Amino acid sequence: MNNTESALKERIKELTCLYEVSSIIANTDFEFIEDTLKAIAFSLKKAFQYPEKTDVLIKSDTWAIETNPFSEDHLTITSSIKIFNEVNGKIIAHLNTSEIEEINFLKEEQSLLDNVALKIGNLFERIEIQKNEASLKRQMEHADRLSILGEITAGIAHELNTPLANILGFSELLKDDLKSDKKAVSDLDKIIQNAIFSREVVKKLMFFACEMPQEKKSINLVPNIKNAIKLLDTTFKKEQVNYKLIFEGDELWLRADSVQLTQIIFNLLINAIYFSPKNGLVTIGAQSSKKDIILTISDEGEGFKEEDMDKVFQPFFTTKPQGDGSGLGLSVVHGIVASHQGSIVAKNNSKKGATFIIKLPKDS
Repeated sequence: MNNTESALKERIKELTCLYEVSSIIANTDFEFIEDTLKAIAFSLKKAFQYPEKTDVLIKSDTWAIETNPFSEDHLTITSSIKIFNEVNGKIIAHLNTSEIEEINFLKEEQSLLDNVALKIGNLFERIEIQKNEASLKRQMEHADRLSILGEITAGIAHELNTPLANILGFSELLKDDLKSDKKAVSDLDKIIQNAIFSREVVKKLMFFACEMPQEKKSINLVPNIKNAIKLLDTTFKKEQVNYKLIFEGDELWLRADSVQLTQIIFNLLINAIYFSPKNGLVTIGAQSSKKDIILTISDEGEGFKEEDMDKVFQPFFTTKPQGDGSGLGLSVVHGIVASHQGSIVAKNNSKKGATFIIKLPKDS
């Protein structure tokens, strides 16, 4: 076979490979991505001038697919796989020259490797986009559910306010009328105490539903956090939990209701202390972005179970044992943050514990 025919044959193999790779990618099931990469690797192997002496490795930090094991110390060519312009892997082709030392890769084979690397990069960009779209859809569905729950909760809270006020009012009147009857007064005190407790629950529900009046003003977040820490210092010591403050400067100004801002900090810190192990560390961070002040509170507890992540801010949901919590603390925080046009996210840390990230608009 002359050189022209040989070169033509190699070009046909390369074009066939590119067509095969495009077809493999077009029919990819994102749940079986390793099967796709394996098929691409073997398609590439066939396209080289010496397929029986060539092996292919497609690798990144999370996966490695190879046609046969080989050492990269020998004759190899490489092409980077880029995802959104960042190198995220590579394709390596190895040519075994142990029997025939004078053989080498063709320059067109490097071009083929570059083209396939580009196609794999595009595939992974599509996967990332799809994941982001799915994540955004879940967040929107979660926000919709919380919004509907907020409306229902507000309605319930309003309906309960009047009868609770009546129970408290008439109980106080009866207490005056029956003050000579100690047993009746004792029973009425229990009724009053339970009605007050119920009223506090209703108040928390209204916080969740963003129904509480606000007095927003310019506030420096840093001293607010330090004051909260000072007030909770005894609790930290009692529970044998340490804390660390990480601030970006001493002045981080935002527009907020000072009482409600303190509620956010208190609820999240008490939650972090509760779930922290002995000698655990609670980290409180505050920094500024272009539009927001960002508050982060992290603990070193067990974190959230995957199935609980969507329920974290729902009223009456709690992972605490019965009697240790009403399940309203985080829902109140969510309601306050939402009423300040901010956002709150809960996530598990990479090693242990959980982090709450709150973004509140800067004071403009």
